[in-house]
Amino acid sequence: MGAIRLLRASGFGLKEAKDALDAHVRATRPGATDMKQRFDAPRPVDATKIVSELSPGQVRSMGESTWLLIAIVIGVLVSLLLTGCAMAPASQGVPATTVAQIAPSGKLRAAINFGNPILATRDPVTGEPRGVSVDLSRELGKRLGVPVELVTFEAAGRVVDAVKNAQVDIGFVAIDPVRGADILQTPAYVIIEGAYLVRDNSPIRRNEEVDRPGIRIAVGNGSAYDLYLTRELKNAKLAKAQTSPTVVDYFLAQNLEVAAGVKQQLQADAKRLAGLRLLDGRFMVIQQAMGLPKGRDAGVAYVSRFVQEMKASGFVAAALARHRIEGALVAP
Repeated sequence: MGAIRLLRASGFGLKEAKDALDAHVRATRPGATDMKQRFDAPRPVDATKIVSELSPGQVRSMGESTWLLIAIVIGVLVSLLLTGCAMAPASQGVPATTVAQIAPSGKLRAAINFGNPILATRDPVTGEPRGVSVDLSRELGKRLGVPVELVTFEAAGRVVDAVKNAQVDIGFVAIDPVRGADILQTPAYVIIEGAYLVRDNSPIRRNEEVDRPGIRIAVGNGSAYDLYLTRELKNAKLAKAQTSPTVVDYFLAQNLEVAAGVKQQLQADAKRLAGLRLLDGRFMVIQQAMGLPKGRDAGVAYVSRFVQEMKASGFVAAALARHRIEGALVAP
């Protein structure tokens, strides 16, 4: 009787249950035309006749074998209703081999970097991750038909290491030739600016004045700014903080001349701490992309198309607006 009560609670009649099950059979087993062909063993009764003609008044007179067959019909129908979301890969046309390459564990492990406030922050009420990288992760998981596990980090360098070692399936990091040697990367989805911060009384007024002998620049270890400035600087020296969010505090504690980082992070620090200012303009443009472990070529091809679609559809722009991100642009 529990199965009948469950069916009635769902709002479906037995005729509707039979029709829905037959439709599922035709969709999942080509050539099968009704429920009877789904089960190979002979049945003591005609399931089609029972399901389509049974009235509530006849339920109490059914024998055990009939009850069993009806329970199977109802169980399959309820299972389909409860697991409809898990059928998303077929409906969205993602090949099973591609899903397996992107999320081989059956879930999408997404690295979320709190070290870059453009990409992700903690919700002030719940503490949960939020931001454009979180939104993209969840949308990709939805399209693949797999659950999403958010794995959080405090620095981009640690994200890159996690992707490189396949401890996560996707990460959100800046495009850089050094990183490209260890991981696969998609086209950029957003562009952000790197800026310099100095004390109010610093004689440095322009970006071009930073690369001089005796100038020490604080950067987050392994950040895009670290990698870029390591290649570009001729005279100034780098001093590395553990993470990008701690750069300004490190800059002050070590009495350094300049701090480098995401413009939005430096602006927030300049408001938090007195006596600091940003230099006008930017010293670099960072293209933020999604990264996958090496060897997942089919996976990165699919995720690259996903990124392009998310930009073209307005998804990325809407996410930036929803999370009130200023100073970042959707990549072309």
